[in-house]
Amino acid sequence: MLATMSAKPKAPVPPGRGFAAFIRADYPLILGLGSAAVLLAAGSWVVDNADYPFALAAVFIWLFVAVLWSAISVVRHADYLAVKCGEPYGTLILTLSAISIEVMMISAAMLHGANNPTLARDMMFAVIMIALAGLVGLSLLLGGLRHHEQHYNIQGTSAYLNTIMALAVLGLVLPNYTTSLSGPKFSTAQEIFLVVTSLSLYAIFLLIQTKRHSEYFVESQSDVATVDTGHDQMQMQSTTYHVVMLVLYLIAVVVLAEKFAFPLDNAIEHFGMPQALGGAIIAGLVLAPEALSGINAAMRNHLQRSVNILQGSVLASIGLTIPAVLIIGLTTKRSVTLGIEGGNLPLLVLTLAVSVVSFGSGKTSVLQGCIHLLLFAVFLLLIFCP
Repeated sequence: MLATMSAKPKAPVPPGRGFAAFIRADYPLILGLGSAAVLLAAGSWVVDNADYPFALAAVFIWLFVAVLWSAISVVRHADYLAVKCGEPYGTLILTLSAISIEVMMISAAMLHGANNPTLARDMMFAVIMIALAGLVGLSLLLGGLRHHEQHYNIQGTSAYLNTIMALAVLGLVLPNYTTSLSGPKFSTAQEIFLVVTSLSLYAIFLLIQTKRHSEYFVESQSDVATVDTGHDQMQMQSTTYHVVMLVLYLIAVVVLAEKFAFPLDNAIEHFGMPQALGGAIIAGLVLAPEALSGINAAMRNHLQRSVNILQGSVLASIGLTIPAVLIIGLTTKRSVTLGIEGGNLPLLVLTLAVSVVSFGSGKTSVLQGCIHLLLFAVFLLLIFCP
C-alpha cells in the first residue's frame, strides 16, 4: 500500500498527432474537399439544373451543410489561433476569416448571373440585422439571465459603432438621396469614392485596434481573472498546423460557395421566394460560426470578446464587402443597387440607434437583449411581409 501511495501519478497523455487523430479532429475537411472535387469533376449541370425541383432541393441542402460545416471549421482553427495570439489580434483573425468567406460567397453569387442585382445589398443589410439585432440580442439575453449584469470596454464598443454607423449610412442609405443616377445607385465617381473611403476607414480602425489603442478592445483585469477560455487544450496544436488547416478549409469554402450560388439563385426563382431571402441565407451562413463563438463568450461572462466578434463582423462586412462588390460591378459592368428602401430603411436607422444606447453605459442586462431581439423579429417579418 505504501508503495502504491508513494507512486508518482502518471503524466497526462499528450494529444495524438497521427493520421487517426487528424481524421477524428478534421474529417470535415475531407468531406468539404471531396464535395468540391465531385462538383468540379461533374460540371455545372449538377448545381444549375432547375428542371428537377427535388434534385435542386437536394443539391441545395447538400451544399448548404457542406459550406456551413467547412465555415465552422474555419472559425474553429481561427479560434485556436486567436487563443495563441491573444487579444485584440485573436478576434481580428476570427472576424477576417469569416468575412473572407462572405466576400467569396457574395462575389460568386454576383458573377453567376444578373437576375438578382440587389443580392449584395440584401446580404449586407441582413448581416447588420442578424448580428446587431439577433445575435447581440441573444447574447445579451442569455448572458443577462446567467450573470444579471455584464460589463465591457465602452471605448472599444464606441469605436465599433461609430465606424459602423458612418459606413452603413454612406453605403446603404445615401444612395437613395443622390441624384446623379435614377434609383438607389451611385455613379461611377461616387462608387470609386466609397471604395477608397471604406477601405481607408477600415484600415485606420485596424490601426487603432491593434496598435495605438489596443487596450480599448480587451477585458478589464477583473474580468480576465474570471473568464473561462472554453477551449480544449488537448485539441490545440502548433500555430503552423492551425494556419495550414485554416487555408485548406478556406479553399474548400471558396469552391463550395461558388457552386452554392447556382442552386440558391435557381431556388429563389423556381419557388417564388422573396429576393431578400437570398441575402439573408448567405448572411446566416457567414455568421453562423461567429454566432456560436459570440454567444458562448457571453455565456462565459466574456462580453468584451462577444462584442469584438459580433460588432467586428458587421464592421468588416461593410468595410470590406461593399468595396469588393463595387469593384466587381465596375470591372464586369454590372449594375449594383445599394440603397435600402421601404420599411428596411427606418429599421436600419432604429437598429443603429438602439445599439448606441444599449452600449452606452458600460454594462448590459436582459432588457437590452429583449429590445434587440424585437428588432430582429421585425426584420424577419419584413422579408415575407414587406
